[in-house]
Amino acid sequence: MKENTFILDACCGGRHWWIDKDNKNTIYMDIRSEPKGTIKFQTNWSVEPDIISSYANMPFKNNSFNLIAWDIPHKLKNDSGIISKKYGFLGEDWKETTAKGFQECFRVLKDKGVLIFKFNDLDVSFKEVLSLFPVRPLFGTPTKKGVNNTAFFVFMKV
Repeated sequence: MKENTFILDACCGGRHWWIDKDNKNTIYMDIRSEPKGTIKFQTNWSVEPDIISSYANMPFKNNSFNLIAWDIPHKLKNDSGIISKKYGFLGEDWKETTAKGFQECFRVLKDKGVLIFKFNDLDVSFKEVLSLFPVRPLFGTPTKKGVNNTAFFVFMKV
């Protein structure tokens, strides 16, 4: 683990929601790596994690992080489109993998640590994905304003 790291991005992808995309206190993890030039019309886009691993089986000790950012894929199937390319896809075992991912996030999160879960209801509703978690979010942005939305949900390990 990098020295002085206390933040984990458990599914970093192209670091789309980061403003400080190279935060020195963060470990960026993803199940894949994609070089620049992978997307023809976005030549600077890439997936460059510090660690390649699944959020459903993290290589960290218990109680390692104060803050975890978790932005899982939004699509169930790989349709070869730009959304699947940029964000990946959940796959047929998405319920088990997502539930295990939440368990893993809470395992590596320190007591009183915060998990920020970002999700888009493109193929799965917020209600359905949140029903997989044993803890309710403290707050978030679950209000729908269109056909599909991206929402944030905040959890604290207490």
